[in-house]
Amino acid sequence: MNEEVNFILDSTKEAMQNAITHLEKKLLNIRAGKASPAMLGGVMVEYYGSPTPLNQVGNVTTPDARTITIQPFEKSLISEIEKGIQTANLGFNPMNNGESVIINVPPLTEERRRELVKQAKSEAEDAKVGVRNDRKSANNEIKKLEKEGLSEDMAKNTEVDIQELTDSFIHKIDEMFTVKEKEIMTV
Repeated sequence: MNEEVNFILDSTKEAMQNAITHLEKKLLNIRAGKASPAMLGGVMVEYYGSPTPLNQVGNVTTPDARTITIQPFEKSLISEIEKGIQTANLGFNPMNNGESVIINVPPLTEERRRELVKQAKSEAEDAKVGVRNDRKSANNEIKKLEKEGLSEDMAKNTEVDIQELTDSFIHKIDEMFTVKEKEIMTV
């Protein structure tokens, strides 16, 4: 029985960690005014008939805080890269100089900053829901084990452990949101 309890605790912790990892990726895509290659993370470019991630068809760099430059591996891809950025609907207006694609990242308005904070808060809430669902699943597994002969004390102690795990992950999510909110609201 102890092995099963440890397995439940380990798999719950892993599932909760996956929620954190997913949140980190989502928060990276929310821009905070400063140019970053991660802003173009979801951009796909048509490359010989198949959609390919932008970072696989060119080098994405940020020469300064307001500019993103994409240096394609093949010059013939410049128009496809521009099309891909516009299709991604990120609010950017790509320009090319014949050699590379240049994006000027406009400064964020106060209203846009508030929208981005709402978006980040929504992502954080989704992560919390995921963590709570993991807690519920783990508690259900413990209840099944209790019916199969797990002692009541062991079940209660494990539920306490699961709750402590949940609390620590929820706290981590709150911290991540607070950092992102500060980053977005800093002018």
